[in-house]
Amino acid sequence: MSAFNSRLAISWKLALREMRGGLSGFYIFLACIALGTAAIAGVNSVSRGITGAIAGQGQEILAGDLRFELDNREASAEEFQFLESLGEVAVSTGLRSMARVADGSEQGLVEVKAVDDAYPLYGTFRAEPDRPLAELLQRDGDTFGAVAAPLLLDRLGLQPGDELLVGNARLRLTGTVQAEPDAASEGFGFAPRLLMSREALAASGLVQTGSLVEHAYKIRLDNPGQRSAVQDRASDQFPDAGWSIRTSDRAAPSLTENVERFSQFLTLVGLTALIVGGVGVANAVRAFLDSKRTTIATFKCLGAPAGVVTTIYLIQILLLAAVGILIGLVIGAISPFIAIRFLDGVLPVPRGITFYPGALALAALFGLLITFAFSVLPLGHARQVPATALFREQSFEGSGLPSWPYVLAAGVALAALAAIAVITAEERFVAGIFLAAVAGAFILLRLVALLIAALARRSPRVRSPALRLAIGNIHRPGALTPSVVLSLGLGLALLVTLALIDGNLRQQLTGRMAQQAPNFFFVDIQSGEREGFIDILQRNAPEGTISQVPMLRGRITAFNGEDISQMEVPPGGRWVLRGDRGITYEEVLPSNATLTAGEWWPADYDGEPLVSFSAEEGGELGLKLGDTVTVNVLGRNITARIASFREVEWESLSINFVMVFSPNTFRGAPHAWLATLTDADATAAQEATILREVTTAYPTITSVRVKDAIDIVDRLVGQLATAIRAAAAVALIASVLVLSGALAAGNRARTHDAVILKTLGGTRGLLIRAFSYEYIILGAATAVFALLAGGVSAWYVVSRIMNLPSVFLPDVAVITIIGALVLTVGIGLLGTWRVLGQKAAPVLREL
Repeated sequence: MSAFNSRLAISWKLALREMRGGLSGFYIFLACIALGTAAIAGVNSVSRGITGAIAGQGQEILAGDLRFELDNREASAEEFQFLESLGEVAVSTGLRSMARVADGSEQGLVEVKAVDDAYPLYGTFRAEPDRPLAELLQRDGDTFGAVAAPLLLDRLGLQPGDELLVGNARLRLTGTVQAEPDAASEGFGFAPRLLMSREALAASGLVQTGSLVEHAYKIRLDNPGQRSAVQDRASDQFPDAGWSIRTSDRAAPSLTENVERFSQFLTLVGLTALIVGGVGVANAVRAFLDSKRTTIATFKCLGAPAGVVTTIYLIQILLLAAVGILIGLVIGAISPFIAIRFLDGVLPVPRGITFYPGALALAALFGLLITFAFSVLPLGHARQVPATALFREQSFEGSGLPSWPYVLAAGVALAALAAIAVITAEERFVAGIFLAAVAGAFILLRLVALLIAALARRSPRVRSPALRLAIGNIHRPGALTPSVVLSLGLGLALLVTLALIDGNLRQQLTGRMAQQAPNFFFVDIQSGEREGFIDILQRNAPEGTISQVPMLRGRITAFNGEDISQMEVPPGGRWVLRGDRGITYEEVLPSNATLTAGEWWPADYDGEPLVSFSAEEGGELGLKLGDTVTVNVLGRNITARIASFREVEWESLSINFVMVFSPNTFRGAPHAWLATLTDADATAAQEATILREVTTAYPTITSVRVKDAIDIVDRLVGQLATAIRAAAAVALIASVLVLSGALAAGNRARTHDAVILKTLGGTRGLLIRAFSYEYIILGAATAVFALLAGGVSAWYVVSRIMNLPSVFLPDVAVITIIGALVLTVGIGLLGTWRVLGQKAAPVLREL
């Protein structure tokens, strides 16, 4: 042990002494480590800040300690008495409806929220003007006060003080919503908020039998620490209530889950950037060791053991990596404070200055493992080259792999990296697939580089000297081919994949999906209104197709008698169990569905309740024929047996349901109707007329213009794509840094080649053309790989995961090829220009 400590002390002293020369040659090394570390640290810090804020501000986000939600019915007297016994209760009702300008000239969809005087129990509701909410919502004769999101005023051309109609109620806009404390817990809304009193809602007549309404009861507990106990007590005392209970420590579970998922994706992208940067680390270490070849040879000649020499340079590399990691951690640590400026008001954000040691430690560990894994192999090559060879040759070029301990060390470091990435991921399977894909891409890129070199070696002799030199440079020993293809290929392939996915989604939203989707969805049609409603549609769209089905709302509570809250549900099926679902009944198989298993019930079936389940969602939930599904509808638990599975075309945007029941299941149950109108030839003026006449004649029917909903989704997809592309750009920047480092590392050999060629009569123009041809060939070959790999990846995601048609987009191909050529030729010539300016005599003296 004393001998080991002595050698380590000597190695440490010599390493520090050698580092007095500064960081020359390691700037790209530092940039690669700092960039990847900063990306991982920043993403995780921002994510933990948001999720921590959701948890820490749970009472304000939920506007209560507990939230009981009932769909399509209010709490019974016994249930409400129980809720009042828990503490102060605030009652609110949410639904979608149509708001109309008083003169009938304009109308629009709104998210109605009717509240009582106790709202909000926690947090602060802010409006403009800044007056008490009860004062803004108070009644004045037959007119009720209301506050709306500024977007609604813009859409309908209204000003504060103007009147609008909702259902049968007349409202006066007394202000605009500035801050709604529980907005994050309410979920995503497709329409602007309209806040009114519960008295105004009752006057509107919107809440009728079968209406799609959510009643929320928020409780301020005397002892908030009893949340879980109260939740269990409520479930035990009212097992058939069918209410969804949420506590303030899980105020916005969907939002938290989505933030964590997006964070995981961005972390994996950052890890990809760090892994790509690892190639830059390897190049920088190789170039650094090459510049130290005489020093290494001297150490060996003076009797220094090979292990000591290796330790000296490993210490230097790790110390330099620590500098890069520290830079990345500083950037990552301040990222939440920058993000707060943009996210405040959109998402819950932390208050005050907070650092997240766990996120920073994870990023630092990733950076350290990448540095070690990618530097140990060049060190192994340097260890086994004899001193005489180092004195005699210009540089050392490792042929094959170094000795097995170095290969094993690199493998252990990469395995640890993968294990930590998977263990810390929310969805480990996805993380494992992602890492496997990155590893496969590295292997494939290496094979592509070998293929390019092989093709260059076997290419016919060309007459152009410059082109001949370029082809020779591609396959010669020490060629730049592997470094250029590896560094640029992965970043470009990732961007191509994301661009193709985004482009295909946009095409679906604005093309095929928009063309085949209905013009309108009509919700909350009462049985007594159906005939007159259909007359309006037929009169204004005589060529249109009208579809209508009965519709109820229900929440799945159990599978095969097991409470879903006690089940481990796969991520792909969680959305089916989250909240209430639209359900219907049909005597015959819907025309837009195809059975994949089981049989449809007879038209006059009158046996036990049966249900047909969507095949994809049923598979995600692990269901099979004969299983039972329990749903709570209007406060009653109904259990049905799965009789069939069917394929559902969700992308058609037509009437589709996860569950379709046999008609006898809901015989006699009150319900409303859902209808669609499809008329491909309808003009915007005709659609406006239909919307106006339906809303005027039947103010309680909610009309949703599908094109407006598609436009909203298209904007959301665009914003999400921008964020993802920005994250993927980090990987591309890392690729560019690695490419720059690879070209810089090869400049020494290029200098010798250029000097010899110039001595033999080669002109600067000839050399520039030769280098340009080489970079063009490498850039074009890498672009072709990126297009193939990105195209296959995008096709798999779009067609197999999203179940949408996938097409190749030529504009993406053109941009990719141009981008690859600009990067390789531009960066290559910038580095080569200095090489061509070297004087011959000093270089020739060193040969």
